Amino acid sequence: MFGLLYFLIAILGLFILVKILSLPIKILIRLIINAIIGTIILHILNFFGAAIGFTLNITLLNSLIAGFFGVPEVVFLIIWKLIF
Repeated sequence: MFGLLYFLIAILGLFILVKILSLPIKILIRLIINAIIGTIILHILNFFGAAIGFTLNITLLNSLIAGFFGVPEVVFLIIWKLIF
């Protein structure tokens, strides 16, 4: 009887531990994927923007900003460069 109870408690504890540990990894993976997508968008913008004389420097900061906030932040970076 107690063996089954201990087993169920262990399974519940393992489930809770996996849930706690998997959340930050998912967030980290999402940020890395977004940073890669942001960098790709910046490269595409520079490739086509070079024809009209508009490029953005691809720095770690620009890549992370574009990756963290996504496409709207790339638009913000374009507007920021045009204004300043």
